[in-house]
Amino acid sequence: MRRLGIALFSALAALARPAAAQTELPDAGPVDTQDLGDAGRVWASCVERVPEGARRPEMKEAFPESGLSGYAASLELTIVHGKGETVMPGGFRVQRGSDAEKALEASGFVLPDPDGGAGPSLATEVSEGSATTKVTIPFLLLPEKPGRNGLMLPPMPITLARASGETLTVCTAPHAILVEDPIANELDPQVRPNPEPRPQREDWPLARQVAIGAALVAVLSVIGAWLLSRWARRPKSVYVPPPKLPWIAALEELEAIRKSDLLAEGHSDVYFDRVSDCVRKYLGARYGFDGLESTTDEMQRTLARVRPPVQGLDTISRFLEECDLVKFARVVPGENDCLAALDRGVTIVRNTTPPQKTAAPAPAATRTP
Repeated sequence: MRRLGIALFSALAALARPAAAQTELPDAGPVDTQDLGDAGRVWASCVERVPEGARRPEMKEAFPESGLSGYAASLELTIVHGKGETVMPGGFRVQRGSDAEKALEASGFVLPDPDGGAGPSLATEVSEGSATTKVTIPFLLLPEKPGRNGLMLPPMPITLARASGETLTVCTAPHAILVEDPIANELDPQVRPNPEPRPQREDWPLARQVAIGAALVAVLSVIGAWLLSRWARRPKSVYVPPPKLPWIAALEELEAIRKSDLLAEGHSDVYFDRVSDCVRKYLGARYGFDGLESTTDEMQRTLARVRPPVQGLDTISRFLEECDLVKFARVVPGENDCLAALDRGVTIVRNTTPPQKTAAPAPAATRTP
């Protein structure tokens, strides 16, 4: 009986395919299902539209002759089309509540939800002159009555997008299938346990954004800490005050010697040497030579070549000779000698200080009568 039923529905399908292929449908849209007698049937599930000048692609179809109620049966299509054409550019979807969906459900078929992982699959291979696309569309078999049922899969629309931007719609042929009840051959069917649970992955956009933000903050924190440590270890500039003018530095040093306790403590020789070194250092800085490393004769010859001539050159020569006498002849100067040497040093510095430039007074404004 089962083989007889399969053969019967195969014959019905063979009769239905030519009729569906030869019947031209109006372009106004889907129409309700209605019998056309022996000529065939107009299906509400598909309206074929082929633009003028376009060629209908070659399409081979395969659908199982039998199946089980509650299980899926797949319609396999092999479409040969042009290289610039795209099969189902927007995917295979039937609008909810449309005539096509109603006709499909009335025939005992339901399309699985594409987002549930059981949607149609599509693969395209491009050759030199054409392209071949293989499409697999699963249909859930849900007959209204239990037991053995014969169902007829209505034509399904297949959309192709041409390179010119036009779209064409071709319809598949109707296919008959003999649907058996899964427990029809069981004497005492028992309730089967639930299938094993499947892992379900839930997309949580907020958690993903928070995780990405936290990772970015961590990376930026590490980079900021590294930059801060580099900035903290940078070589720090040390402020070096500008050097004082030689005559100002010499007068300050001589005044510091005057206020020292060297004479009160009996260190007149140290006092005298410090005055001598201060004046020698000043003259070297003032006229551009090393005053502390130059002898008295060298200093005198250098100062004699200075132009304009050094003011008080005789006083400087006598001061330097007295300093040499104290230093090399082991003469111990007295307190008065030390104070006199300090006064002569101050005089030398003041005599060789360059005159200060004063701003010229602004001319007085003339009054007009």
